Amino acid sequence: MATLRALECLVAVLDFGSVTEAAARLHMSQPALSHQLAALEREIGTPVVQRLPRGVRATAAGRAIVADARVALAAAERVVTVGRAVAAGAQGQLRIACAESMTAGLLAPVLRGWRRRHPDVHVALHEMASADAISELVSTGVADVGIGPRPSHWDGRTEVIGREEIVAALAVADGDAPLTLADIAAEPVVHYHPDNGLGAWLDDLAATNGFTLTAATRTRQASTAAQLAAAGLGTALVPTTALTATFPGAVRSLHPPVFRDVVCLTTAPNDPLVQQFQSEVRRRGVPVPAAIATQLTPHR
Repeated sequence: MATLRALECLVAVLDFGSVTEAAARLHMSQPALSHQLAALEREIGTPVVQRLPRGVRATAAGRAIVADARVALAAAERVVTVGRAVAAGAQGQLRIACAESMTAGLLAPVLRGWRRRHPDVHVALHEMASADAISELVSTGVADVGIGPRPSHWDGRTEVIGREEIVAALAVADGDAPLTLADIAAEPVVHYHPDNGLGAWLDDLAATNGFTLTAATRTRQASTAAQLAAAGLGTALVPTTALTATFPGAVRSLHPPVFRDVVCLTTAPNDPLVQQFQSEVRRRGVPVPAAIATQLTPHR
């Protein structure tokens, strides 16, 4: 197959009409340039330039291929240009898999700043209901990076970016004391559809403490569970990342408090876009709206 260097030599010789001038422009010796042309001629089986007493000119074959040679060289230059732009975070595509409950509170503010700094980087977002679904997208190459709770199985790179508290969301609260799992399990709760990994996690937590959660109704999203609790359908156990500053209900910590890690998953830790995105997520951390934080019990 013809090399880019050989095509570059052909174009230069025909542009300048001289092997000497072409070699000088390409910063190579005349024998080296002639060697590249000879290799190209062997590859296609016919001469591409005709040597004249003063200079050279294209043969029929040379005239036929020089346009495609220019296209190939331009494409190669674009490859380098685009690659450098992606390495600098100026172009490319970033595919993110994120827990549904974290899209609004955690991811959206990060992407707002990311968009300002990287306007030409396309972001593809996959919102998932479970940590294992997130890890599956990252491990199979559908997503470059995953944001969410720890999955049950994961062999790639894991970075803890913070912790989120699991709290009780309800319509009204009698006082500001934390609630126990026994308090919550005593009445039907706003629970989660089996597709949402948080439901199974909470069932395991309750069982470990000797309780069973009874569902008054079920939903696939933690943010919806919080709103249903605020509407009086029952208490919901939700991560703080699912709550907004304008949440209309009451929020209480649990006693003892319950936390879970929020992690960033990737199989390409050296990818420049992934590195820059992880840095921004790490810098942002796991925020809790001030209006929610004031209702929660301080924890050491």
